[in-house]
Parts: sequence; structure tokens; C-alpha cells
Amino acid sequence: MTQSIAGISGQIWDEYYAEFKDYFSRDLVRDGCHPLIFEQADPTDKAIVLVHGLSDSPYFMSAIGEYFYQELGYNVYLPLLHFHGLKDPKGMEGVELEEWKANVRFAINVAESKAKTVSIGGLSMGGALSFYMAANSPRIDGALYLFSATLDLADGHFGSLGELKERILRTFWPDLVDPILERISPPLVSDDNPYGYTHVDLDGAQELARLIKETDSLLKGFSPKAPFAKRVFAAHSESDTTAGLEGIRELQSVSDPALFHPYIFPKAWEISHASVVLKDPIVNKEGQISKNANPRFAEMMSAIKNFLDGN
Repeated sequence: MTQSIAGISGQIWDEYYAEFKDYFSRDLVRDGCHPLIFEQADPTDKAIVLVHGLSDSPYFMSAIGEYFYQELGYNVYLPLLHFHGLKDPKGMEGVELEEWKANVRFAINVAESKAKTVSIGGLSMGGALSFYMAANSPRIDGALYLFSATLDLADGHFGSLGELKERILRTFWPDLVDPILERISPPLVSDDNPYGYTHVDLDGAQELARLIKETDSLLKGFSPKAPFAKRVFAAHSESDTTAGLEGIRELQSVSDPALFHPYIFPKAWEISHASVVLKDPIVNKEGQISKNANPRFAEMMSAIKNFLDGN
């Protein structure tokens, strides 16, 4: 039986919990972090899977999901990725990239069973997973939507160490990683962010590095003469210190120019990595803002509608 979430027209996705019962259940997952499903009362030929980022939860994609559901008439599916959203994160020990892929594949299969055309999109790591699936799965026959996608790591305040961070993570040497990646530490549950963990976990970051390596290989398989042929809407902020804009530019360079639509927020607007997908700010229990909303959210969604209309 499904249950509505306050303020969201989507419902808790119990079929999803039944599929991944070995590590997920309603009781284990924090309120507000559940996998969500938005299905039209009448049959529709359009569906989209929206995937959250590392340390986040489906909540981060819920406002975009609402728009696709209410304004565009889509069925919408928001999976919860392996070892995310838990009341007790347990250091994310045992988190696996292959389980993340299994989570997304399940959502794609359900979407395909109820609609003719399936699109996919995601935030940050969820964007990288979405690109991976769009490039590999014939079931994705709609568009690809990227929001702050981590097809590359940003240099951030470490200067030129962006590429080095990725390389070190792939060696799986925590003793070397810790002094450099000061943001990588065991995930904690905090009232400051009810919809995610307070830190990017080392185990999760290692799996993200594996994913980036795989998407790098996929990108090298495309070229202007043999382009990535799906329609792409790529929203990214020049202020992003987590996901490098270079990854989006690389995908654009090997995509059909007629099908690729970049939507870049200028640096002067100071829109941060995760804020790109937030219609409303995230506030803690004291009412203080812990993550800012995207002040251009409505404009971005209008741009998506125009993209779909072919404008």
C-alpha cells in the first residue's frame, strides 16, 4: 500500500522496498528520504526516472518530479540508491556501484512497463548514472536530463587537484585520501539536513570514482562522426565546486548538436551544486536554511518544457 508524503503529490514506493528488501524498508529509512512514485490516474505514454546524488535522497529530485507529473503529464519514478537515506548509515560500508545500477534498472523496468517512452535524469552522481543508463539501455528511448552531473570532478578549492582526487580514490588508499579530501568522512544523520547525510562518505566516493571511470570510457566511444544520439538537457552552474563543467562540455562535443541543449547558470548567480534542483530551500529544525533554493528554478523548468516542445 502506498502512502502520500506531506507536501508532495508522489507516494512512498512500496514495490521498490519489496524489490530491495535485503537492505531497505520503511522502518530503516528516514522520513522524507523514501523512494517515490508519481503515476497518472489515466494511462500515459511518457515516463521518467529521476536519480538523486551521492549522500542525498529522492527528496532532492521531488520538485522536478512534481513538474514532470503535474505540468507535463509524465509518470515519475524516484529510486533510493543503495545505502542512502538510512536512519543508521553505518559508514555506508558495503555500498556498491552495481547495486546503484540495479536500483536504477528496476525503476527503468517499471517505467517501461507502464509507458511507451522512458526518459531519465539525475542530480550529480545520479546524472552520471543516468548518462550510463542512457548510453547502455535500449529501454531509455526518451531524453536525458543532467543536473550538476558528475561526469567530471571540479577542481574546487584544491586548485588543480580535481583530476588527482579522482585518481587517488580509484587506488582505494584511505590513508592517502583523507588528508586531501577533507570533505570525505563517515556519513552522519543530522537535523541540519533531513534529506541527506552530512558528509560524502569515503566508501561511496570510491564507488563514484568507479562510475566516473566507466562514464569516461563511454564518452571516449562517441565522436562527432559517431555521436551520442539521444536528446540531452544539461543544467549546470559555473559556481559548482563539486562537478566539473568540463564533463558536460565533453559530452556536448560528442553529441549531435541539434539534440544537445546546455542550460548554464552564470557564476555571478552563485547557484551551488545541489541547489540547482531545489525549488525551495532545505531548512533545519530551527528553521535555518541549510541548502539554498535555485532562484531560477521556474525558469529552468520552463526551459525544459520548451526543450520538449522542440523550441
